[in-house]
Amino acid sequence: MQPRLRALLLALALGLAASGRTALAGASDHKYKQNDLITCFANKVGPFTNPTETYQYYNLPFCQPVDGKAYKTEFLGEVLEGDRLVTTPYKLQFRTNVENAVLCKKSLNSEDLKKFRDAVKQDYYFQMFYDDLPVWGFIGKVEKIVQQGTHKYFLFTHFHFDLAYNEDRVVEINVSSDPMRTVDITSADSLDVQFSYSVSWKPSTVTFEHRMDRYARYSFLPQHLEIHWFSIINSCVTVLLLTGFLATILLRVLKNDFMKYTRDDEMGEEQEETGWKYLHGDVFRFPPQSNIFSAMLGVGAQMLTMAMCIFALALVGVFYPYNRGGLLSACVVLYALTAGISGYVSGLHYKMFGGTNWVSNVLLCTVLFCGPVLVVFSFLNTVAIFYRSTAALPFGTIVIIILLWALITFPLTVLGGIAAKNAKVEFNAPCRTTKFARDIPPLPWYRTTLPQMLMAGFLPFSAIYIELYYIFASIWGHKVYTIYSILFIVFIILIIVTAFITVALTYFQLAVEDHRWWWRAFLCGGSTGLFVYGYCFYYYFVRSDMSGFMQTSFFFGYNAVVCYAFFLMLGCIGFRASLLFVRHIYRAIKCE
Repeated sequence: MQPRLRALLLALALGLAASGRTALAGASDHKYKQNDLITCFANKVGPFTNPTETYQYYNLPFCQPVDGKAYKTEFLGEVLEGDRLVTTPYKLQFRTNVENAVLCKKSLNSEDLKKFRDAVKQDYYFQMFYDDLPVWGFIGKVEKIVQQGTHKYFLFTHFHFDLAYNEDRVVEINVSSDPMRTVDITSADSLDVQFSYSVSWKPSTVTFEHRMDRYARYSFLPQHLEIHWFSIINSCVTVLLLTGFLATILLRVLKNDFMKYTRDDEMGEEQEETGWKYLHGDVFRFPPQSNIFSAMLGVGAQMLTMAMCIFALALVGVFYPYNRGGLLSACVVLYALTAGISGYVSGLHYKMFGGTNWVSNVLLCTVLFCGPVLVVFSFLNTVAIFYRSTAALPFGTIVIIILLWALITFPLTVLGGIAAKNAKVEFNAPCRTTKFARDIPPLPWYRTTLPQMLMAGFLPFSAIYIELYYIFASIWGHKVYTIYSILFIVFIILIIVTAFITVALTYFQLAVEDHRWWWRAFLCGGSTGLFVYGYCFYYYFVRSDMSGFMQTSFFFGYNAVVCYAFFLMLGCIGFRASLLFVRHIYRAIKCE
């Protein structure tokens, strides 16, 4: 099963690299001759401040092609991103300049003008693609009349396309509006409007292979990029210093404990056991609710594997700027292919914990993550349908996702569970567990679960706090994230810090003779996900201009899903680190 899984992951990487590089190869190899007509596709329109609230281009009364509009066939990831590419009447021929060409003449009625007026008022933008190159423009502009305290709304009627070529290939496109060619749509009930455009071509030294570089270069301003690097380095150094400081203290305390317990054993006298050694008969007592605990460990391991695979694809250059839907496609396919990991890890732990109802374990593992995602998706898709947004998935796409789950995800989870059920594995605890659990002494409030989770999540969150802004600005804004190498470094630091802080808190818990560390280690490890979700509120209300019910529900709904995945993944890491630590310290001492 493992060689087959590796082969599937390799095939996925090669497939994504091939399909994702549509800008580098195609049916025509993106090579054109003089006067060749290259189709200009319109993608979507929407408020600039609400990146998820997008609508189909022809929801607004733009000029339509004379021979009728046609939609471009799109891949799964493109549909998930809300892309709906449709043909436009713009005739942009290769290396052919155009001056003031009439696009169409339209008689706009009151309903059409209201649509345009609302779009201008909400700062609508449009997105187009020309030879797979993205281009953006605004619908119109708002002017404030200071003397009257009112606003005027103007519709742009002329667009100028600046294009660049290198030999027989398109390497750049920009669009600009003519501020002198606008129509006042503030109060008119009907209006005759003429839409026009112009095109100018110029040679360029930019090669076709590097035509996407400018989108990465201008994703953040240079000074922002410099601050980004400085902030990340400063954050990493600070966190590592704190971690090293705490590690030194913990190692010294452990050394003293080992010396004390060894000395007591050598004296051979009957000593009253205190501290964590006192718990040797209870520390390996299996956790309550072992079924759901095992399922959470399995899904957490799957999420960690997914994250590592996505980073591997990102570092080899699969997710280049505006590789439409590449990241979402990778997430969906990788989740399906790694389902066997969750079933196997979950089943393995469930068997070690003495569980026998493996069917319920497999079913629980299957729905533990998919269930909440299904609930959130159903609600958000209903909202998108109500708004008639392109964020609403078509019925055919939903059927494909269901089939992907039914034919790949669920069977692989079952196969993983069967493999775990038939595996020969035992827990092999270093200490014998007593029949009855010891009483836990009264503990102060700050040693209870919730305060411990808050302490555990703060340090890992501080390691990724700076990077979160850039990630959010890319996902929930119009920036492009391209520095995957530094993101990978931050992710590794997050794993290290999470593992260490969980181990430290586990030791402090055992030192006060509280043997219930299993669930506590998982919850403390995953608590960073709660901090990330708390950051969502700060970003939405302080750092962004997003508004409206649809954008708000999408922002907090899908971020909740991502933070839940982070919770499971980091919880699994925290537990595994604590288990290794507990095994080590109890193996190093004599226990009767």
